[in-house]
Amino acid sequence: MINFNVAAWRAWAPGLDSVADWQAWSQHPRVLDASSAAPDVSFLPAMQRRRLSRLARMAFSVGWPLAEGHKALPLVFASRHGETPRTFDILSDLAADQPLSPTQFSLSVHNAVIGLWSIMRGETSEMTAIAAAGDGLEHGLIEACALLNEGAPAVLLIIAEEQPPHAYAQWIDDVPFPYAVGLLLTPGKQWQISLANDATGIEKAPWPHSLNLLRHLLDEQTSFQHVWKNRVWNWQRSL
Repeated sequence: MINFNVAAWRAWAPGLDSVADWQAWSQHPRVLDASSAAPDVSFLPAMQRRRLSRLARMAFSVGWPLAEGHKALPLVFASRHGETPRTFDILSDLAADQPLSPTQFSLSVHNAVIGLWSIMRGETSEMTAIAAAGDGLEHGLIEACALLNEGAPAVLLIIAEEQPPHAYAQWIDDVPFPYAVGLLLTPGKQWQISLANDATGIEKAPWPHSLNLLRHLLDEQTSFQHVWKNRVWNWQRSL
């Protein structure tokens, strides 16, 4: 069992930025138009913004405000698919026998986001980038809670997924639209999560679990479950 408090949260998706936006979506969830919408990261210098993909912009847009005022703030970045669009562009260049961009490659790796975060914030605390399956949120929480247990006063957890290129549609069907969720975690027992391994009779949630968590945060539901394959994550909240 792991325990933690959610001191603050932020989230972004196309057309959804404020708490009121997410409250409205939570009451009537729907697939959003991914289009080319990108979050506002005008708090960064223009030269730095140019290097950021939409995935990185999403992560920065939810994480940066949560990190303000916190020195030496560890970061856990969780994404199942990471920079898939950049990787696809590289593969397309290879297929067309075109020269590859070293910069494009360096920014396509899974820990590129935390590397950029460290550089742009001058942050040298522990940082971890993880790629998990459909329960990446919980695996990110395990990593974050381990840091809290080691004495960190707070840990920033960011979960972000980009819409994959259409060529991957046959294999990637768990990203209904681009989104990012940032959670500022602190020690405490506001939330308790335990793991079971019998998913019999439990229905799979219709939305990625990070988005479902926002709905539970907003409606103050005290208990719920998240199922992935044979793993059942039991969430309990103390109000």
